Amino acid sequence: MPEYSFQARLIAGVISFAALCALITHVNVGLTRHPERPLWIELWRIGRYFTILTTLLVAILFAKIALTGRLGQAWIAGITLWTAIVAIVYHVLLARDLSGLRWYVDQAMHSAIPLAVAAWWLGFAQTARLRYAHAAWWLAWPGVYMAYALLRGEIDGRHPYFFIDPPLIGWPKVLMWIPTLALLFWVSGLGVIWIGRRLSRARPDPEDAGGGDPLPR
Repeated sequence: MPEYSFQARLIAGVISFAALCALITHVNVGLTRHPERPLWIELWRIGRYFTILTTLLVAILFAKIALTGRLGQAWIAGITLWTAIVAIVYHVLLARDLSGLRWYVDQAMHSAIPLAVAAWWLGFAQTARLRYAHAAWWLAWPGVYMAYALLRGEIDGRHPYFFIDPPLIGWPKVLMWIPTLALLFWVSGLGVIWIGRRLSRARPDPEDAGGGDPLPR
């Protein structure tokens, strides 16, 4: 039996579709600006960005909710955390002056989609099974990305963000940024769990959250 209502699944489907549209439009904008560039090169180029990969994850996970009505509570809370950090880091450190369609796509991925994911989680998600240990588990996605981005940058010479760009700021500063960002993810994850525990009091788990729940869920 589905865990989520028809309304929750419908809105999840809209979020998944919006994320997919943002990604497709982003690719089209890149190809329009550089018509000589093959599609696979454009996909490879944008695949270095945490925002792009996390938006793709939103499309996949929310499609699963829409189609099956189910997804582990830790996964839903995790993608909420990751998209929220995408928005925070972008608006604090990386925001750019863009215009036209590029501005709309940029705002979709860095503002609208994170807000929509957070609103869905606050409005519909089951949270009774969340544990504070999940905050450490949620470091896996940004950690894997960080290793991938640094390795890829060493291979092709292009780093996606200034704070993980050793040729630009040097390895000592990169090695300062990495634990700083990890701390941001971890503390924010604890905040997500704190909120989720309070939500669970008003939104009991239909499968009964009593007892230990194996990680991740």
